Amino acid sequence: MTDILLIVIVVLLVATVALLLRLLKKASQVDTSVLVSRFDAFEKAQERIERAVREEGAKSRDEQGKAAREQRQELAEAFKTFGDSVVQRMIDVASMQKGQLDAFSGQLTTFAKASGERLDGVRAESATGAKQLREEVVTTLNSISETMAKTMKDLAVAEKVQLEAFSGQIASLTKTSGEKLDGIRTESTTGAKQLREEVIAALKGITEATTKTMGELANLQKTQLEIMSTAIGRLSDSNEKKLESVRVTVENKLQSMQIDNAKQLEQMRQTVDEKLQGTLEKRLGESFKQVSERLELVHKGLGEMQTLATGVGDLKKVLTNVKTRGTWGEVQLGALLEQVLNPDQFATNVATKDGGERVEFAIKLPGKSTDKDEAVWLPIDAKFPIEDYQRLIEAQESADIEGVEAASKQLENRIKICASDISEKYLNPPKTTDFGILFLPIEGLFAEVIRRTGLTEVIQRECRVVIAGPTTLWSILNSLQMGFRTLAIQKRSSEVWNLLAAVKTEWTKYGDVLEAVQNKLHQASDTIEKAKVRSRVVGRKLKDVQELPVGEATALLPIDASEDDGLAQPIV
Repeated sequence: MTDILLIVIVVLLVATVALLLRLLKKASQVDTSVLVSRFDAFEKAQERIERAVREEGAKSRDEQGKAAREQRQELAEAFKTFGDSVVQRMIDVASMQKGQLDAFSGQLTTFAKASGERLDGVRAESATGAKQLREEVVTTLNSISETMAKTMKDLAVAEKVQLEAFSGQIASLTKTSGEKLDGIRTESTTGAKQLREEVIAALKGITEATTKTMGELANLQKTQLEIMSTAIGRLSDSNEKKLESVRVTVENKLQSMQIDNAKQLEQMRQTVDEKLQGTLEKRLGESFKQVSERLELVHKGLGEMQTLATGVGDLKKVLTNVKTRGTWGEVQLGALLEQVLNPDQFATNVATKDGGERVEFAIKLPGKSTDKDEAVWLPIDAKFPIEDYQRLIEAQESADIEGVEAASKQLENRIKICASDISEKYLNPPKTTDFGILFLPIEGLFAEVIRRTGLTEVIQRECRVVIAGPTTLWSILNSLQMGFRTLAIQKRSSEVWNLLAAVKTEWTKYGDVLEAVQNKLHQASDTIEKAKVRSRVVGRKLKDVQELPVGEATALLPIDASEDDGLAQPIV
């Protein structure tokens, strides 16, 4: 096909050249318009020829590509069919082997399980049989494995040789087909047909050889498995007989052990019953004792609760009675004063006005003069408007806004009345301070009064009264106590200065005495130096004189030991 296309192209080129030469010869005789028209016709003819050539070439390439694709597809299908058949055959062989091995493994598992259940009690006697069985099984399995490995190896070698031969045939056929495809389509078709026939024949040969080999392998495995099954059956029979004898022996021993265990259990039951009876009686006695003690504690707690209830009732009576409530506030105020101040720093029932009422408590403040009898009193009075406070609390708990406002106004009015009462009855400057203290016994009432905006400022400005709760009064009393201490220090400061002047005078005399002692010490030191000089002179004079032993010297010159000690003692 390629040669035909080349011949057509050459013929067309020769015709084109001849036509051009003819046109050049007749150029002088032809009109320009005719020449132009002929050139147009020539270009169109040339385009038609080129299109025809391109179409013919494309058609030829398509046909060749289609033929090549068909051949490749046929080869691919043939290879796929061959591979599928080989894989399927291998899968069948593997599944058959797996089934046989699974069955054999199941038989071995069942046999091992039965043997294990029967041989638990007599492991020592059956150890030899089990060891022999394991050795036989391992030997058989090893022989089977070696045979299978050898067979599979031979099969793989044969398959490899056949595949290599087949690959060589395919390569040669492919090369021949390629060379023939460059030629004529008929020859390529014939070559492809021959290739398919050869491939089919080769595949048939490989399939038959593989089938034959697999059949031989299956027969060999079947024979070996039958031999192994027969051996396992014989071994099972022998084990059954041995296990039967072992079972009889074990049953006899178990029966005797059951009889002994029954006797021992009866003895243990009697012992446990006796101990359990004693322990139960002991535990019950201890439990009843604990219950009695707890009941006594409960009765004691009930008595304490009754006492507490009585105290609460008494407190309620105190708070509901106006007179006792005032007394309770005064008692609390007196306790605070006694805890913080000294007894001589406050007084009770003090008359601040001539012919007037007496204030319950008043703090004694020092006056301007040094006379102790002239003091300035700070009056303190306790007030306890509990009714108004309770009404306010009840209104707040019930969320009654109008009741809260009314109770708040009543409480403010009552506090103002109490402050005015203190201002009118007890304030009398200069005998008293120009302000007094209104004591509220509970912190809740004090906090509620302080919370009222401007109430304490109005009372301080108009009535000259300071409102205080327990904590606030404690702080005020501590401040006053510190003031008392500061004042006492100021009063005693003159005495301290006089004492320091006397100490200074005595210190001057002490310096004179020390100076005299120093002079005496200098004189004694000079005398000692003179004695040392004389001693050294005498020592030099006696240098040549021989010394006597201590004993002889003591005998010749007896000196009292007390005198030696006195001389040895230092001068203090």
